[in-house]
Amino acid sequence: MVKVKWNEEALDDIDEIAEYIAMDSFTYAKIQVEIFFDRVHHLKDNPFIGAMVPELNDKNIRQLVEGNYRIIYELLNSTTIEILCVIHGSRLLQKHPTFKDV
Repeated sequence: MVKVKWNEEALDDIDEIAEYIAMDSFTYAKIQVEIFFDRVHHLKDNPFIGAMVPELNDKNIRQLVEGNYRIIYELLNSTTIEILCVIHGSRLLQKHPTFKDV
């Protein structure tokens, strides 16, 4: 089992997504946030479940696709994963602050 760390930008991403969805429905915003955390929970036992991020071509940076969103994470070592960002699939990865230098 690996440890999953969330960086601040990824948590900010989830807050922004929830705020946007909550403009229409607080209930659906809450459900979406729960879905993100539930999906990431599976990484503890299956860290390689996500596909490589095609834009980066780095075997240690992977993604889970959840609905319209990409949960991008990095395999730091054999015991730790860091969630880097949660981004809408229609957004360019290079527009996200985490990957602005890519």
